[in-house]
Amino acid sequence: MNASLEATQGSHRENGATPSALSAQNVTKRFPGVIANQNVNFDVARGEVHTLLGENGAGKSTLASILSGLYRPDEGSVLRNGKEIRLSSPRSGLSHGIAMVHQHFRLVDRFSVAENVVLGSKGLSFVLQPKDIEAKVSEVSEKFGLPLDPRAVVGELSAGQRQRVEIVKALYHGAEVLLLDEPTALLAPPEVVKLFETVRAMTSAGKSVVFVSHKLGEVVDISDRITVMRDGKVTGSVKRGEANASRLAELMVGREITLAPRRGTSDSGDVLLSVSQVHLSHDQSQNQPNQPNILSDINLRVRSGEILGIAGVSGNGQRELAEVISGLRQPSQGAVTVCGIPTVGLGARATRQAGLAYVPEDRLGTGLAPSLSMVDNLLLTRDRGFLVDRKSAFKEAEEFITKLEIKTPGPLTPTRKLSGGNAQKVLLARELFSTDSSRVLIVCSPTRGLDVGAVEAVHALLDEARKNGKAILLISEDLDEVMTLADRVLVLYRGSIVLEAKGVADDFEKVGRAMAGLAS
Repeated sequence: MNASLEATQGSHRENGATPSALSAQNVTKRFPGVIANQNVNFDVARGEVHTLLGENGAGKSTLASILSGLYRPDEGSVLRNGKEIRLSSPRSGLSHGIAMVHQHFRLVDRFSVAENVVLGSKGLSFVLQPKDIEAKVSEVSEKFGLPLDPRAVVGELSAGQRQRVEIVKALYHGAEVLLLDEPTALLAPPEVVKLFETVRAMTSAGKSVVFVSHKLGEVVDISDRITVMRDGKVTGSVKRGEANASRLAELMVGREITLAPRRGTSDSGDVLLSVSQVHLSHDQSQNQPNQPNILSDINLRVRSGEILGIAGVSGNGQRELAEVISGLRQPSQGAVTVCGIPTVGLGARATRQAGLAYVPEDRLGTGLAPSLSMVDNLLLTRDRGFLVDRKSAFKEAEEFITKLEIKTPGPLTPTRKLSGGNAQKVLLARELFSTDSSRVLIVCSPTRGLDVGAVEAVHALLDEARKNGKAILLISEDLDEVMTLADRVLVLYRGSIVLEAKGVADDFEKVGRAMAGLAS
């Protein structure tokens, strides 16, 4: 960003001489039983990146939706260039030059890039001129460093490329203020770098960007200002150069948070999990005999007292690998050994009896029974006879509630009524502590969707399990999480392991490139 633009922003923030490109004044928004925004004030200047940072449920996405016209505030006002506007819909917002790029893309997979970009345009003639449209789309994409083939089919694009389509679509329709909701959630690290380059190109051209995120590290890099929200209120705002992850985390949670990497403190022991030459082919009943394998030649070893991280962008075989190891799927070929016992073909129950515990990524759909209480969820995976000892399970649940600070009315509350972080604590409690026989733990995306306070608690639990001698296979799409916890890292790309690295900061870029298929 050039010096003159920074000076303009500084003047705007200090004396208010220049009207904000977009602002919210004393905005309040209520939903049944919840105040999502309470007297919120927020503004973004022309040519500025202003980040809304907060935990899940803090109210940042609600505020962004109000600023873009998706929601209407119950109280307060929205101003564009200093003048109050009343937005009735996203189309109304776009008429004022405001557009929101949502976390989950709103594109038609069967359409081309150009067709998606112009979809909904009022000025289109009955007979389309594809070459003219493609030329205009290319002009916009090239101007802001968003390389796209306008004829490409959207369904065949990567997550990063689809996001570019959404941004180009907003710019094509005349957006001057862009609200990006969790824009890095589905991106590999190299794609995040490209996104940041695009954001800087847009602000250099005078566009304003509201960056909505809960990721501490990335917002420090991209933001001119950061406003933190908690429980629907603004808790603080910091300028570029004043922000650091620890301070922001404290504003988000209301207490000091430990963000330092956690590593094994003692030498690892015996190999407790072994995966050798595992292949997994597509279901032949789908009549896709020429499809490449879902998993190809997977080899890994995890020792007692070690966390081995599996990094990769979603859809590269991580879920299938976890299901093969846990006994939910049978590989086409290869061997899996848990605590010295070969488990291929034995099924999930026998694999668990061999000493494996499993935390799936879908905590409420697969890991827990949402309608059952914490007590009954603890009993689900235990071998039991005709009589069920619910009394001891109730006592155990009470101990977990105290030890893990699980926020719940009581052990008999259905788990579907718990927050994501507290439900995850219940699942981890069951798999980590409710049985003495498990020595191997497979844990998938353990902090997805959790706030920074819950992330700290989950990481502490996994670190404690490592210190107690468990062998842990951590599978996560969050590279920061993998590099924070893992003693070693393997990168899974298109079903194959393409890189092995140590879990240290020096390897972050190398691992990120491998996740995007750029391993040398």
